[in-house]
Amino acid sequence: MMDPAEAPKPKTFMGLDFSTQQLKALVLGEDLKLLQEVVVHFDSELPEFRTHGGVVEGSNGSISSPVVMWIKAVDLVLDKLRVAGTDFSAVAAVSGSGQQHGSVWWKRGAAETLNNLDATRFLHNQLTVSIFSKPNAPVWLDSTTTLQCNNLEEAVGGAQRLADVTGSRAYERFTGNQIAKVYTDLPDIFGNTEHISLVSSFGCSLLLGRYAPLDYSDASGMNLFNIRTKTWDEQCLKACAVGLRSLLGEAVPSNTVVGNISNFYVERYGFSPDCHVVAFTGDNPSSLAGMCVGVGDVAVSLGTSDTLFLSLQEPTPGLEGHVFVSPIDPDAYMGMLCFSNGSLAREAVRDKCAQGSWEVFSELLDSTPRGNFGNIALHYSVREICPPLLGVHRYNKARERVSRFSSQEVEVRALVEGQMLARRLHANKLGYHTEKCRVLATGGASKNVSLLQVMADVFSAPVYTMDVSNSASLGAAYRAKHALAEGAAYKDVIAGPAFKLAAKPAPEAAKVYGQMLERLEACENALLAATGAKSKSSTTDRSSTTSDVKQQEQ
Repeated sequence: MMDPAEAPKPKTFMGLDFSTQQLKALVLGEDLKLLQEVVVHFDSELPEFRTHGGVVEGSNGSISSPVVMWIKAVDLVLDKLRVAGTDFSAVAAVSGSGQQHGSVWWKRGAAETLNNLDATRFLHNQLTVSIFSKPNAPVWLDSTTTLQCNNLEEAVGGAQRLADVTGSRAYERFTGNQIAKVYTDLPDIFGNTEHISLVSSFGCSLLLGRYAPLDYSDASGMNLFNIRTKTWDEQCLKACAVGLRSLLGEAVPSNTVVGNISNFYVERYGFSPDCHVVAFTGDNPSSLAGMCVGVGDVAVSLGTSDTLFLSLQEPTPGLEGHVFVSPIDPDAYMGMLCFSNGSLAREAVRDKCAQGSWEVFSELLDSTPRGNFGNIALHYSVREICPPLLGVHRYNKARERVSRFSSQEVEVRALVEGQMLARRLHANKLGYHTEKCRVLATGGASKNVSLLQVMADVFSAPVYTMDVSNSASLGAAYRAKHALAEGAAYKDVIAGPAFKLAAKPAPEAAKVYGQMLERLEACENALLAATGAKSKSSTTDRSSTTSDVKQQEQ
């Protein structure tokens, strides 16, 4: 009989998230219950790097983050986990996520330093600025590559052709265009670079002690990766830089165990040498994994920006939104849409029409019928992403422009219905369907039952709420466990967060909102034609979603 003292320890799983403003880490037990959770805030806990919101703005408008700041944050977060009582020797697997699109540039010879870490010294004292050809990493907030975007689209035969191949038309923040700018403007830096990582694969490389491969899902956010063949697109690579394939390496499925943890962590922190490292992915894909968004689901995060995730069997990319390879099934896809005008637009109407009270706002919303007597409004207090429009546009039942509506309750419902119809319209274009679908709502406004009822009616699907915080780091830990399950489906291994039914669609809702969807699309198209706007925003399309949009106000 085995001595109880020699019984194997219960396995635990660790998830890390390198987001814009902080590094988060958590540890889950075998039952996926939270054991420890810690965070390092870059601005307040690493003030020597002089970041604001985790980034540094250059005089030329570029936006970047100090790479060594992220490395020092790893030192801090692991020490915090140790103080919190983490038994590193029980960690069976670790994975992570990173803010999408950012790139880390390793200088020639950096691999040798990474491969020979001294466990008696901090990481940041060994992986210094001297091993990076660009000490500051371009991040997703940077929008200085319009010229490169235009060149890329022209090189491959147009915006839609690029979207068909890579899942998105050219976006300024996407990594391929950032690389193209370095290649043309900073040739000495490009020539002195040994390897280019995404933020996600950079974090993974720190744990491996060698360059980690990019995963399929995060590679999909570069304007370089063919989402159907799961390989780099040669035409896109050549349009951005010469010799780029060798600097990137080959991508792998997101559920790949890429190796065991570096001996540095075994000696310094007591990790088991058998601890597996699973490929890191982007923060948005990792959030989808954390919310367990399956095929037929649409997740809507209602915050400062409203963000929508879809799980898809087949990709249907267009000139707006994004399609990535799924982080939980390499044969499936995820669609993503971000809407700039979320809670700030709702708050403005609340303050104007409901005396600043959400309770009064809900009462006004409930007092008006579905369809709002034919009145509809499009609120774009800041430049919208889907579609790229600005201003407040109101239409009466005769489809005439009006400056205001007859009552406060009509104004409130016009806002909410306009927002939810826009979410549904653009989700349809990415492949949303109503058969056996459910909507998973999160964020501050998901507490508003009246708003959720409109969402259920517009989407013709039941709406469930879930209390998920730090979904990107949670998704990383989930994926760490799933990767050890020897080919099992994600849903069979990861039960995920608990969902609570919040609203069911009314029987008559489909007919009412089917007609209104057609009206809203006509209004959007007319406004786009009048303004000459393209279906892209170069400076405001920031796909931060649940992992980077920290303010989840109602």
